Amino acid sequence: MKIIGLLLVPLASMVVLWGVITAVTATESLELRQYKTLWTNLRLPAYKLISEIQRERLVSARLLRSSGDKSAVATQRTRTDAASDAFRQFSSKSKDRSEEIRTQVDAVYTQLDRLDAIRGEIDTGLSDRLHTVEAYSAINDTLFGLHKRVALIDDIPIYEQSRIVIDLGYAKELLTREQAVAFGPTQPAERRLFTELVGNRRFLLDQSLNELDPSLRDQQVALITSPAYQRMRIMEDQIIAGQAPRSWLTLTEGLSKSFQESLMRASAALNTRTEPIADQVLSRALLLAGTALGLVVVSIAFSLRMGNRLSKELGALRLAALEVAQERLPQVVAKLRKGEKVEMPELSVASTTVEIDDVGQAFSTVQQTAVEAAVGQAQLSEGVGHVFRNLARRSQTLLHRQRIQLQDMQHRATDPDALDDLFKLDHLTTRMRRHAEGLIILSGATPGRGWSRPVPLLDVARGASAEVEDYQRVTVEPMSGQRLAGPVVGDVIHLIAELIENATVYSPKHTPVIVRGEVAARGFVFEVEDRGLGMSAEELAELNERLASPPEFDLADSDRLGLFVVSRLAARHDIRVTLRGSPYGGTTAIVLIPEEHVAEPEPEAHVKEPARPMRVVRSE
Repeated sequence: MKIIGLLLVPLASMVVLWGVITAVTATESLELRQYKTLWTNLRLPAYKLISEIQRERLVSARLLRSSGDKSAVATQRTRTDAASDAFRQFSSKSKDRSEEIRTQVDAVYTQLDRLDAIRGEIDTGLSDRLHTVEAYSAINDTLFGLHKRVALIDDIPIYEQSRIVIDLGYAKELLTREQAVAFGPTQPAERRLFTELVGNRRFLLDQSLNELDPSLRDQQVALITSPAYQRMRIMEDQIIAGQAPRSWLTLTEGLSKSFQESLMRASAALNTRTEPIADQVLSRALLLAGTALGLVVVSIAFSLRMGNRLSKELGALRLAALEVAQERLPQVVAKLRKGEKVEMPELSVASTTVEIDDVGQAFSTVQQTAVEAAVGQAQLSEGVGHVFRNLARRSQTLLHRQRIQLQDMQHRATDPDALDDLFKLDHLTTRMRRHAEGLIILSGATPGRGWSRPVPLLDVARGASAEVEDYQRVTVEPMSGQRLAGPVVGDVIHLIAELIENATVYSPKHTPVIVRGEVAARGFVFEVEDRGLGMSAEELAELNERLASPPEFDLADSDRLGLFVVSRLAARHDIRVTLRGSPYGGTTAIVLIPEEHVAEPEPEAHVKEPARPMRVVRSE
């Protein structure tokens, strides 16, 4: 999964990049197609509304000069209201295209709401001609602002030509303002406004014609070079000079109509240009998206195939390594402990990747090194065991001879003090014999001590207590007459003695160590209880684990030789040894001897009082 995850990062980046490229090119095509929709729903209704407002402005100005017809004003207002309603209806379909368009459309709505107030001022005579022209002009300025906002498009040539056509439309707006201001005699303030309008219109026309495409410029050039336009320029100069030329209104109305028709033809031509460009952009987007998608699919397939192959090879290598760690090496170590010869096959993984082959070879090398180390450790352990065994056997021989000599000296001794010293030496010899047997047990061999007949378990407990240094502190309580099978007596005595010695070592000198015994449902139980400081729950759990599963003897852990000996002896005879806390604060060792090692008490007719609790049969 990690390999696939690493592969998915660049693949995901490629998919995102493909999506961005596709979205950008598709969006460009959609925006070009949207240009026509915005023309239908916003710009065309706005042009129609501008024309009606221009006419209403002119008839209102004539009315204020006392030369207009009120019925004509009312008719024009009706037409303006119809154009306004149409604009509201169409603009509501496209005003939510963007936040900028919605803001501009709302601004137009605000200006249109002022129409009633403007008309009221005109009807009540509260507005003069100059104020009326400026009020209507403010509405048209907002509509032309909407034109400029809607004309934004990613295609630069179309946008530039649209902006120029809008400027030409605004030049026509300035011409209609000239009509309303210069109708009839003019006042100085009106002539100043007229002069500004004329200058702005002439500058706007000259600048726009230089940037207009030839196919669109010919119509405009034909208009401004016509005799009618030239006569209008002469009349503009006369009005600026304070004169009132005749036929001003008739001439400008004709030119305004011609400008409007030329403007609409140019706008329709630009609108027509967007469709093939949009189709071209869309085709390019589809081609680019298809090619990119094909590359993405090929990359994904190749990456997943390579990742899957690497995953399988690494998985096979992992399984082989786990097999070595969990099965092969433990089996090799177990065979080496038994003294068997082993052969370790090389770790082989079928792979076409050089790096994975190298890792497999490295694992094989590690495996071989581990086997060699295990062989060396087994040989070392075996050598140490031989040393332990040889030293212990020699010590046993000498100690046996020493005990025989001590017994002879005890029989011949008559001085009580000398006899007491001989008994102490005999006790030390017994302890030394137990330590020698411990070395034999740690080496994996069997001690030479054994009994031919079952021995009462009480005598087993007494014999174990006699093999510890502080035997005076050990109290062996009375117990039932069950007997222990002869072959296991020596090991059980050694096991109980090790537990008693631990109890005497780890408890105060003035406290007793109690040894109890009783029959259990599955055998016989010995309890060795001390009154020392005890152990924590963690220490008890660790020691019980070692006693249940004897670990390998560690030469560095010589402080716990007794624990290793107890665990080895318990495992040899299926005896269960458990440590737990004592009610006195110390530790209680519980030894459960299986019932197959326990015999019933000897019949009373055959019970004799022995001079010594046990007879030792030594086997070399």
